[in-house]
Amino acid sequence: MVSVTNAGGQKLVTVVMYSTAFCPYCVRARRLLEDKGVSYQDIRVDAEPALRQKMVQLSGRRTVPQIWIGGQHVGGCTELYDLERRGRLDPMLAQDTAARVPG
Repeated sequence: MVSVTNAGGQKLVTVVMYSTAFCPYCVRARRLLEDKGVSYQDIRVDAEPALRQKMVQLSGRRTVPQIWIGGQHVGGCTELYDLERRGRLDPMLAQDTAARVPG
């Protein structure tokens, strides 16, 4: 798990993303998180079939990326950008407690 901290060092939330190296949706999701200065755990499923199986068990989905923020499964890249467009991503990232997330 990776803890996100703000400039003051305050612990925010944990972000986990299951992905593959060259998936364009994974690249877009990484870019959005990095542009926001968010640290995240990137679990690569392309090299480890067992990790993909775990991702499917946890999310019920076979596609990548699959993203959790603060223990909440938010879905993939489309859902991540939808949260951003609706102004809901930043509040999720700014929560001051992190729930247990897969990883």
